Amino acid sequence: MAKKKAAGGTPATVALAAAGVEHTLHPYDHDPRAASYGLEAAELLGVDAERVFKTLMATVDGRLTVAVVPVSGQLDLKALARAVGGSKAAMADVAAAERATGYVVGGISPLGQKRQHPTVVDASALEHPTVYVSGGRRGLDVELSPDALVRLTDAVVAPVGRDT
Repeated sequence: MAKKKAAGGTPATVALAAAGVEHTLHPYDHDPRAASYGLEAAELLGVDAERVFKTLMATVDGRLTVAVVPVSGQLDLKALARAVGGSKAAMADVAAAERATGYVVGGISPLGQKRQHPTVVDASALEHPTVYVSGGRRGLDVELSPDALVRLTDAVVAPVGRDT
C-alpha cells in the first residue's frame, strides 16, 4: 500500500511527522534564477550559511549515495568515498538523482526519498543545535536537530564538506 502525503506535504514532511520528530517548516519565496538555491535559502531565512545544508547525490563505486554538506562549501568526493568504504566517487547524473529520490534538483531532501540510500552528513552539522535541510521542494526548508537528521537517514557522520 502506497504512503499518502498529507495535504500540502512533501514526502520529507510526511516522514518527519510519521517519525514524531520535532521540526519547523520554513517556506520562502524561491527565485528560480538564484545562482545557489542553498545560499538563497540562508539569506532569505536570515540563517548563517553554515547551518543550511544541501543534499547532493553522488555515486560511490557506482552506487547512489547521499551527501549532506553546508551550502557555504563544497562536497569533497574523495572524503565521501572514504566515509562509505568506497574508492571512487563522482556526482550523480541529474536525471538519475531525481528518479531515485522522487525530488527535483534544488529540492532534493535527505528525508523521505523513494528508497533509502547510503547517507553521509558532514560532521560540522553536529556543531549546531539545529540545521536546515530541504523540505522536499524548492522554497521550503526544514529545521531539525542534527541528531534527528542522522537518525532518520541512518547516516554516517564524517567530514565530507570543504570550504570554497
